[in-house]
Amino acid sequence: MTRMWILGGAAAVCLGAVAPAARAQQVDASATATYGEIELSSGFANDPYRVTVTSGGTIDAASISSGCTGMVASAPDFEVTYEADSLPLTFGVDASVDTTLVINGPDGDWTCDDDSGGGTDPEVTYARPRSGTYDVWVGAFGGDSGSAELFVTELGRDGAGSAASGDGHPDASATAAYGEIRLSTGFKNDPYRVDVLAGGSLNASAVDDACAGTIATAPDFQLTFEAGSLPLTIRATSDGDVTLVVNGPDGEWHCDDDSGGGSDAELTFQRPASGVYDVWVGAYDGDSVAAELSITELR
Repeated sequence: MTRMWILGGAAAVCLGAVAPAARAQQVDASATATYGEIELSSGFANDPYRVTVTSGGTIDAASISSGCTGMVASAPDFEVTYEADSLPLTFGVDASVDTTLVINGPDGDWTCDDDSGGGTDPEVTYARPRSGTYDVWVGAFGGDSGSAELFVTELGRDGAGSAASGDGHPDASATAAYGEIRLSTGFKNDPYRVDVLAGGSLNASAVDDACAGTIATAPDFQLTFEAGSLPLTIRATSDGDVTLVVNGPDGEWHCDDDSGGGSDAELTFQRPASGVYDVWVGAYDGDSVAAELSITELR
């Protein structure tokens, strides 16, 4: 069932009058957004703007209002500072898991949605958006967190194109969701390791028919590497079934499913080039799963 609620300042005051102070402080719009922030002006380039997040948290969104649903974090997942004009502004989520949206707008009003984006995806459109700050939470409906893509657009969902269909293409120019590192051959503390959440809403086969699993639009990790004579290996391990998609310094795509043994993925560059390696860790079965990404020159 589709549900969207917009709560005015008067309603917020009323809730504050009857709810315990601790409850009102559970969700903190003043906290630093976990997955970053962006300033956008009406007519912004590269519309839609997309960012990969992990949905869910430990707070029941119903504590904001009975019209809100799903589990959310205390801090916003993302923050948009927007300069409005005459166009509507849409926030939406594409994910293989059931997600919700909670937004605190420039006027302090709360807006919540469950399934207005179609299927289990939420969507909120401000027909006459205000200029100012929009703090956004992506909730997990059943409490099960997972990888999700939050998008911001003035084109509407149809114009933006839904990545949930799996027809989108990964964007190597996007900011890596789990960070980046610069390494030179012979680097210390080899292997370098980072925890990620595998999976996303895109089919890896959009890159090449030989690629498997589902991945996010933005890379999971970015490696800037100064090569020497040693091979470079990128590996993904997990209790689940994971895959690898890597865009190398020459712009070529490399994919693997089970070369790491069992259901783990591994790619080895025998003569690695210096430059940027954008890395996606895919989920073979489509369900997001915790994974460890490692980078090594050791065999």
